[in-house]
This record gives sequence, C-alpha cells and structure tokens, in this order.
Amino acid sequence: MKTCLKMKKSSIFLCMLPGLLWYSFIILIPVILAGYYGFFDWSGGAKKTFVGLQNFIEVMKDPVFRKSLFNNIYLTVVCLIGQIGIAFILAFLLSGRHIKLKGFHRVMSYFPAVLSAVVVGFIWSLIYDYNYGLLNSFLTFIGMGDKVQAWLNNDKLVLPLVAIPLIWQYIGYYMIIIMSALASVDSEIFEMAEIDGASGWKKAVYITLPLIKNTLIVCVTLCIAGNMKIFDLIYSLTNGGPGYSSSVMAMYAYKTSFLSFKMGYGSAMSIVILIVSLILVGGSRSLLLRFTGGEEI
Repeated sequence: MKTCLKMKKSSIFLCMLPGLLWYSFIILIPVILAGYYGFFDWSGGAKKTFVGLQNFIEVMKDPVFRKSLFNNIYLTVVCLIGQIGIAFILAFLLSGRHIKLKGFHRVMSYFPAVLSAVVVGFIWSLIYDYNYGLLNSFLTFIGMGDKVQAWLNNDKLVLPLVAIPLIWQYIGYYMIIIMSALASVDSEIFEMAEIDGASGWKKAVYITLPLIKNTLIVCVTLCIAGNMKIFDLIYSLTNGGPGYSSSVMAMYAYKTSFLSFKMGYGSAMSIVILIVSLILVGGSRSLLLRFTGGEEI
C-alpha cells in the first residue's frame, strides 16, 4: 500500500515537473534576478556597482513613482466598482428566466474581453480624437460644440477617460465568472425567496451575494492584480501623458529601465511594485473574508 502511494506521488510530481520548470523559468527566475539587480547601479552592461538598498530608498522617495502608484490605486478602485459591480448586475439580469436572446447578450458582453488591449486602446483613442473622434462629433451634433476638446490632453480628465475602456473591456469577463457561480446556486432558493416576498434587489444582496462570495473574492483578486500591472492599454492610449497624469507603475518602470537605461533602479522598482501588489491583494482578501463573515467555503 505504501509502495503504491509512493509511486502515485512520484507520478504526480513527474506530471507537474514540466509546468513547474516552465513557471520557474518565466516567473521565479526573473523575479529573483530583478531582486538581485535592484542592489546595483547598473545600466545593462557588464559593469555593476553595488549600492545596497539605495535604489529601493530612492524608489520610495521618487515623486513620479508615488504619482504612478496613486494612479494605479485610483484605476483599481474605479475598476473594482465598474467592472465587478456592472458585471454582477448583468449576470444577475441575464440569469433570469424571462430574458430573451440570452446567448446573444452574453456573447456581445464578453466580446471586448477577447480583444487585445492595444486594439482597445486604439479604438478608444479614435473615440477621444479631437478632430475626428466620435465623442466630439456627438457633442457637435447635439449642439454642445463648446464642450469639444482634446480629451486625452486634459490632465484632470485623463484618468477617468482611461478607466472607461478598462471597465468596458472586462465587464464581460467577470460577468461570465459570476454567471457560472450563479448557475451553481439551487433555483429553489430563489423560488422560496420569491414566495416570501423578496424583491429583485433583496434577492441579490441578501441571498445571491453570500452564496457566491468565494467567486466574488476571486474576481476582486483578479481585478486588483490586473490593474496593478496595467501597461499595454495605457501605453497605446496615452503613453502616460499628459506629463505623468496617466502614468502607472509598470509604465514608469519600463521607461526607467529601457529608455533611461537605469536597469538597477528599474529592477528595484519592479520589486516594489510586486510587494505593493501582494499587500493590496492579500489585504483585500482578508477584508473580504472578514466582511463576509468568516472562511472560504
């Protein structure tokens, strides 16, 4: 019996080995190397000068990095409300028994999620374009031509304008996840709630939310992790401008490393980004578990 168990464990390990090696190659080794290079003044060549924690201290003092961190947190909070909030409403509505063309609505809602972030950025840059953009054309059409402006050059509006395509792209993604959780809930529970006189919003808040809390925690974790490393959409839409108004941490680390050739400083910045992201993900997970009353089920 023990021999069989040992053979079974060995077989499982051998099956997992290629995946573990690949994960180590693309995730663990780069993280370890970034942590190592973060202790050096290094521009990418053979010469490296050990500076200890100086790079990490400068990252925390860097006003542009702090601005980028604020932008990441702002986008994360807005997307948590917009992506998951709207996705939950749509999933709840499309899970109803009297909705027609459910398949069509699901496909159209999910469609933006299959698009490349660069493509999404290009589409929305056309919408926001000053000369030919759909937004300015619509304002002119309805007689509000005085409101026409170069939207992405407005440093006070650029972050909300960037958040809109982020929310639009991933609503369908989270909607599908939440709908799969709703499908696992026994329909008799909702029928009993209707008999007891529960309205739509009461069913959503007092019945549906507690039953799918684990799925919502997963969605929140994915949303925070995704928005803390956001890069491609903002790069294609604003390139971090105007100035640093829409700069995010990943973009600033990229520019520092590969445009300014401060590889050591950029490596230290990437480690700080990883630590901040882990703190936010872990903290939000703990808060959600406490708020929903205990452990995962």
